[in-house]
Amino acid sequence: MIQPREIHMEEDAFSAIAQILGIMTDNLDLSLPTAQWDIHHLVDLDTRIASHEHGEPIVLGIDDVSLILAGMAFTEVMSMEFPFFDMVQWTSDFVSAELRKHWTDEEWLQFAG
Repeated sequence: MIQPREIHMEEDAFSAIAQILGIMTDNLDLSLPTAQWDIHHLVDLDTRIASHEHGEPIVLGIDDVSLILAGMAFTEVMSMEFPFFDMVQWTSDFVSAELRKHWTDEEWLQFAG
């Protein structure tokens, strides 16, 4: 875990993240030489999200949030043709804002660098 932070979120955000991680797991193609996501990281993060206690904060690293953001982007692209696309976009924007705010722009740039 890189640059861990204790994060408080609404239960709806945890539910959205759990759904996104499930979509990522369902779409993981293990037959490819390199998977689009690290399966070990994905399973670990999914386990931590699933086992968090209602109303309690969770410790996430910038690498965890980066993985979640990648999953949200994937979900948005895959949902473009569906009638509920606006809801997917709204949820992604909401969860992204909640997660990204725990690190500075400089920290995000350094992590991506």
